[in-house]
Amino acid sequence: MQVLCKLSNTVSDVRCKVCGQGFLVYWSRTSRPEQEAMRRQVIEALERHHTATSSAQAHPRTGFNVPDWSGLARFSGAALLGGAENWSV
Repeated sequence: MQVLCKLSNTVSDVRCKVCGQGFLVYWSRTSRPEQEAMRRQVIEALERHHTATSSAQAHPRTGFNVPDWSGLARFSGAALLGGAENWSV
């Protein structure tokens, strides 16, 4: 399963445990058990952002996929299936 994460300063589906930044999450599948398993991977990816850089802005300001995907985030399966195609990511 793939998810698209988009930075959000208002509502959030997931928060980074390191800095508290919130993210909206767009799922490619709707199964609750799959989403819960993927949520843990998203939180781990957010933590890795902080180990990869010492910058105060560790997280991408544009959408990003978990697991990583080499294409544009807005064209990912998670973006299209999760309803994010209307968002500017």
